[in-house]
Amino acid sequence: MVALIDGTSLAARVRARAAEDAAQLAGEGIVPGLAVVLVGEDPASEVYVRSKIRHTVAAGLKSLKHQLPASTTQDALLALVRALNADDQVDGILVQLPLPDHIDSDRVLDTIDPAKDVDGFHPVNVGRLSTGTGGLVPCTPLGCMMLLDTVVENYRGLKAVVIGKSNIVGKPVAMLLLERECTVTVTHIATRNLPDIVRTGDILVVAAGAPGLVRGDWVKPGAIVIDVGINRVPDGARHIIVGDVALGEMGHAHAVTPVPGGVGPMTIACLLTNTVRAARLRRISSA
Repeated sequence: MVALIDGTSLAARVRARAAEDAAQLAGEGIVPGLAVVLVGEDPASEVYVRSKIRHTVAAGLKSLKHQLPASTTQDALLALVRALNADDQVDGILVQLPLPDHIDSDRVLDTIDPAKDVDGFHPVNVGRLSTGTGGLVPCTPLGCMMLLDTVVENYRGLKAVVIGKSNIVGKPVAMLLLERECTVTVTHIATRNLPDIVRTGDILVVAAGAPGLVRGDWVKPGAIVIDVGINRVPDGARHIIVGDVALGEMGHAHAVTPVPGGVGPMTIACLLTNTVRAARLRRISSA
């Protein structure tokens, strides 16, 4: 029977380590601060931001929330980001996506100080990731690797298939797998013969946003499957959350992350890890 990789319990341990590290910094007179910027009133974003703030405070970090109306201009948002860049109480800046259509998300993210870019989306951090020279790693890909570390002893030479080429998950997780010396194939909407490619993977990371896309006969026996998908689908009179993988068909895999309870909890845990790390690195660089 396939083993389920428990992201909920691993995330609790990662959050506990972040809290320990934050307590050590507090002993040095440093309280890591995370500023979260929310523009508009998207219900899903509001729920996610509340969860981020709750875990931030529970770990002993300072939480600074900035909620702006949907009518906020791009110039006003950029001014806030620049003010947070200059604020020494702020070690991490997170601008919750998606932003309203009239705001250029790339320009906003590029304005964040790379040293405070705890989402790991700034071109400087992307470049550092691609060259293996440090920087802050995007939270979800970092969480995926932590989950893989619980079931993979040696990555070298394994074949990894990544479904999805987004800047948020697909591309960075591919680079992290390459750094571990996997042979990596990245697929996308224009990929031909996708099932045949997926069958070659010892490791499969699925971030397509398509419920139940990956079927059991796509996956080779003994493969490890990381399902990043979070899809809300109807189930009778209610809605349920499912992944991009048909979990019930994965009995022949070695290990699979469930949805919910797999990658999702790790994203916030890694956000705390990045914030504490950013606080430490900023003090080292200014010493």
